[in-house]
Amino acid sequence: MKPDPAQPATESTAKRPRGRPRKTVDERDGGNRRQALLTAAAHLFRRKGFDATTTRDIAAAADMQSGSPFYHFKSKDALLYAVMEEGMHSALARQRAAVQQPGHARLAPAEQLRTLVAAHFEVLLGPGSDFVPVMLYESRSLQPRQRKSLAKLIAEYESLWMPVLNALHASGQLRAPVGLARLLILGALNWSVQWFDPKKGASLQDLTDAAMALFLKES
Repeated sequence: MKPDPAQPATESTAKRPRGRPRKTVDERDGGNRRQALLTAAAHLFRRKGFDATTTRDIAAAADMQSGSPFYHFKSKDALLYAVMEEGMHSALARQRAAVQQPGHARLAPAEQLRTLVAAHFEVLLGPGSDFVPVMLYESRSLQPRQRKSLAKLIAEYESLWMPVLNALHASGQLRAPVGLARLLILGALNWSVQWFDPKKGASLQDLTDAAMALFLKES
């Protein structure tokens, strides 16, 4: 039955607003909310593992509604990749800042390596350091194309170590072949996320000193 045009429009027949639906709080604050999701996801993926973490867990940790993550990311898999990508971009920025700081190029190669090692420990173990450890131990959960894309960022990060390692090898302070030395050094540093506990007294400076003593021959 058609409504009587002489009758006033009721709530059910009233003309609805045209255009897009009004955005939610999560949608209006997209940038900050996305970062909050990344931070929460990185923390949970590192503590609980990717498989044991649900999107509901992540939303709750970010103080959002359970369906809100899907406004920013198509799936939990996409969120995992975004965490890793964010971690590598942050790590690259930190290492570039380390090698580009005034006076760095004039340092002896051993001191340049110390700068890189210290910055790497900050990436792995410093404040807000959940992102790269997730990449180290959850990359098996990525799709092949995601792993390929991430591998480019990793290669770019590792390339920043090559000039100083070549210089140390040329001076005799680094006796192992440079390619193997890079893999062994970064592998040893990365493993620290499994055992390092700041409550047991060692600082990141202590770790850096120990790493330098381990990797280089005394001049």
